[in-house]
This record gives sequence, structure tokens and C-alpha cells, in this order.
Amino acid sequence: MDRKLVLKQDIVKAFHDLGVEKGQIIEVHTSLSSLGFVCGGAQVLIEALLESVGEEGTIMMPTQTWKNLDPTTGVHWEEPEEWWQTIRDNWPAYDKDITPTNTMGVVAEMFRKWNGTMRSSHPARSVAAWGKHAEYLTSNHDISNIFGEGSPIGKLYELDGYVLLIGTGYDKNTSLHLADVRAEYQGKHNCVEYSAVMENGKRVWKAYETLFVDGEDFEQIGEAFEAVYPVKKVTLGNGTLRLMKQRDIVDFAVAWIEKNRK
Repeated sequence: MDRKLVLKQDIVKAFHDLGVEKGQIIEVHTSLSSLGFVCGGAQVLIEALLESVGEEGTIMMPTQTWKNLDPTTGVHWEEPEEWWQTIRDNWPAYDKDITPTNTMGVVAEMFRKWNGTMRSSHPARSVAAWGKHAEYLTSNHDISNIFGEGSPIGKLYELDGYVLLIGTGYDKNTSLHLADVRAEYQGKHNCVEYSAVMENGKRVWKAYETLFVDGEDFEQIGEAFEAVYPVKKVTLGNGTLRLMKQRDIVDFAVAWIEKNRK
């Protein structure tokens, strides 16, 4: 496939055609490279997002730092096991103003540092947000309540927000983890995770219990969802954009998980 040229005005038009409007609250997942050559890169995409929703709107993105988890979970797969304890002892504590994202893409990495953006305090699963509801969405992100009620994506559901997938699949749709929390299924269980955090001015390797999630069936959920719901789609460059109401995909996913997961 020939790589296509994408300009800022193309992005703005695509958002308009998709149904993005002033005042909307949107969680955004992006793969910039899937669009082709975006002239201006992450900067113009973020500008187009913020201009499209305006000051009364809100944009939220995952800014996860999941390498700040225990090596046994596989996050340091490229390092030998004999280094794991040293990693536990020395990995820097999460700092929402400094700690870079891990494999979230160049857009999320730039967005976390954008003027006016706020970031949540979770040491491995943070989000960043800009706009009217940014402070509400990013505040009090409990270390054990990553994706549940009162978490950033739980608050997005309360606010009747949207999900915008820019060149990504449903496997990147973190709102589906709210369905993980709400659904009842046989294999549902908690796990203990560990992250480096600051407590009382000291760096500690902290254990915390949370719901175990992996998202391995999220693409199946998305396929089933699109067979029932008329998800808005627009082509931009070499990629596809999708916009959906978060409540629609979460409610559908709860029912799907309870029916299909073991």
C-alpha cells in the first residue's frame, strides 16, 4: 500500500465527518504511523483534537507506564531473569510530571506534556486529560482501582463520553476494561501487582491488589459490537477512524463477556 500524505486540515475534516463536536468528552487511542505520513506529526493531530472539541470539551488518553510493574508479569521480557531483583530495587518511582509513557505512541507521549494537560497518579496505568473535565477525570486514581467505578474510565462513563480509535483496533480500547470490572464470569479474579512509588518522601516497591485483566478477546468484542451497532467510520490517509459512545461499547461488552468468557 502506498503511504499517503495527511495534512492537519485532513484530520480536522475527518473528525468533523466522524461526528466529533464542540463540548464532547472523548477518550482517544492513536496509532500515528497507521495513517501514513502526517505532516507535522503528533503535534498537528493533538491540535486538531483540541480544536475540534473546544475549551468546553475534554480529551483523555492513556499514558501508561507499565514497565513500572514486576518483571514476572513479562514487562521486562528483554532482560535476563538474574537482573529482575535489581530492577525491583532500582526502578524509579512514578512521577506524573516526568515518567514517560511505555509503548503508548508518540501522540500520547506528547499529549502528557501538552500545556494545560493533567495526569493521573497511577504508577502503571495513568491517563492524561485536557479540557473542562480534565481535573475530575485524572484526580484520585486509586492504585487498586485501575479501571473500575470511580477510575478515569469509570468517570468517563458517568459523563457519557465517547471513544475515538485513530488507526487502532479494539485491543487498544481501554474502556473495555470497565466491562471487565462490571461483568461476572467464572475466571474473574484479582492479582497482586507491584510498582515503584513515593511514600512519605521515600521510594518504595509497593504491592497492591487489583483485578486481573488481559484484553485478549477485545478484538472479538469489537467485531461483535460492530455487527450490531452502526459505529461511525472514516478513512484518514492509510488508516481508519472509529467513534462510538463509551456507554454503548461498555454495556455491550459486559453482556458479551458474561455470555462468552469462561
